[in-house]
Amino acid sequence: MTMNFDLYMNDILKQARSEMEASGYEQLTTPETVEEAFARPGTTLVMVNSVCGCAGGIARPAAAHSIHYDKRPTHLVTVFAGQDKEATAQARMLFGDDHLPSSPSFALLKDGKLVAEVGRYEIEGHDPMSVVANLQSQFEEYCEEV
Repeated sequence: MTMNFDLYMNDILKQARSEMEASGYEQLTTPETVEEAFARPGTTLVMVNSVCGCAGGIARPAAAHSIHYDKRPTHLVTVFAGQDKEATAQARMLFGDDHLPSSPSFALLKDGKLVAEVGRYEIEGHDPMSVVANLQSQFEEYCEEV
């Protein structure tokens, strides 16, 4: 039996993207859409998506559940590392020099400036609820009540 790898990966990519969209996250697929999204006033949660197991089993569920909180970001966006490469590179450039690129990861922006982040090392090997708690502690500090 042979398996078409591209067909298999397309199914995974479609599922990963649809999970984020169903949770209310806007897909940023070009450098221009990243620039526009990062220029918005208020707070923006950026989820750097990927196809790895910790993205599917931890980060995407945490992205979906963390926003059910009294304080939450004004905007929810996502870039897809390894897929939308130029958009992801633009986002990482705008995060600033101190940002360590990792995927999956989260970045919280306030008026376009990075104020907090959750790197892969804070996702991989952790349970989704600890990532949710980490994100919500950042929301508590930087976001407005809904």
